[in-house]
Amino acid sequence: MGIERNWAGNLEYRASTVTHPASIDELRRLLAHDGPMRMLGSRHCFNDIADTDGQLVALDRLPVVFEVNEARDAVRVSGGLRYGDLAPLLAAEGLALANLASLPHISIAGAVATGTHGSGDAIGSLASAVRALTILTPSGETRHLVRGDDDFDGAVVSLGALGAVVDLTLDVEPTYDVAQHVFEHPSWEAILADLDAVTGVGTSVSIFSTWQRTDIADQIWVKQRVPEAHEAARESLFASLGAEAAVSKRHPILGVDPVACTEQLGVAGPWFERLAHFKLEFTPSAGAEIQSEYLVPRADAVAAIQAVRGLAGQIAPLLLVSEIRTMKADDLWLSSSYGTDAVGIHFTWKPDEAAVRAFLPTLEAALPPTARPHWGKVFTLDPAEVRERYPRFDDFAALAARFDPERRLVNGFLERFGL
Repeated sequence: MGIERNWAGNLEYRASTVTHPASIDELRRLLAHDGPMRMLGSRHCFNDIADTDGQLVALDRLPVVFEVNEARDAVRVSGGLRYGDLAPLLAAEGLALANLASLPHISIAGAVATGTHGSGDAIGSLASAVRALTILTPSGETRHLVRGDDDFDGAVVSLGALGAVVDLTLDVEPTYDVAQHVFEHPSWEAILADLDAVTGVGTSVSIFSTWQRTDIADQIWVKQRVPEAHEAARESLFASLGAEAAVSKRHPILGVDPVACTEQLGVAGPWFERLAHFKLEFTPSAGAEIQSEYLVPRADAVAAIQAVRGLAGQIAPLLLVSEIRTMKADDLWLSSSYGTDAVGIHFTWKPDEAAVRAFLPTLEAALPPTARPHWGKVFTLDPAEVRERYPRFDDFAALAARFDPERRLVNGFLERFGL
């Protein structure tokens, strides 16, 4: 019988113990114990990627690391720190990250290891901001990798297969403000006629739909750095989509109280109070839910969205909301945007995992064969097929074998992928 659940409650971990080391020395002693183990982040994964029948080790009680470099273009932080806790520390220094995920509740190490992302045509995933990281391997060896090192591109999005990521160094920049606008009921035909124009109209753009209708989407959220250089273009574009600006604050899920959401209606505020969809002090999204996401190359995005649109009648009864976001290509071996600008099609499902899993093969068969599932969410694609969609997967497998030759970090999830 497991002792912990993930945050959404759809998964019970099989581990007999969850430990929270308070120092690096204590962590090293834990790693010296025999038997299987996995690192546990903020528990925002929806599958068994962090599961084990051995010991779970959480890094959330390690001493907080926050060190801005002399050039003030990077910060070294502890891996167990959450983005929502890091952001105010950066803001106090007059610094910022280029992007945030939709919720600030996730740990930095966990988000990076699974290729988690925010949105923006010109912005990479959260992992792409990593310029260095320190890993404590299961043998207790400390490995420090820097961008440009031979193993670096393989070690960032690591699926937890290399060891405990005790700290990361992230790219930062001078602080900035963001204004957020919401537009309602845009035409799908108009969106898909020029998807690039829609996703490029702001710093970060999200398209939401419940797929109750196939002629219009529900909402488009536009987050724009201030000053808003594209204000006139934005208004013109959304008029051409048949959309109207929301007159009050909105939640991505229709009918849900938007109190948990970051401020909208064009009111400018600090980057970390706008780039995420949800505020740190509230439960994000719906809480009890299941999530899936598939990322496709930019060139395949319209075909992928049309495929989803064609399945709307089957999707809508299972769905809370779907979100479409974009990200810039990177060179990280297991990143879903490895080698290609990508478009993510995300699904927040109602908490009926059996029904969702029964439907997913239909959805996955309809998507282009280039679609890569998010590592931390629910999918049913054949692991061998997923592996084929990552050109450097064999190199990653070799890297994992070097970092963990005794396979103590290998769990059922990793075994399915041949690690």
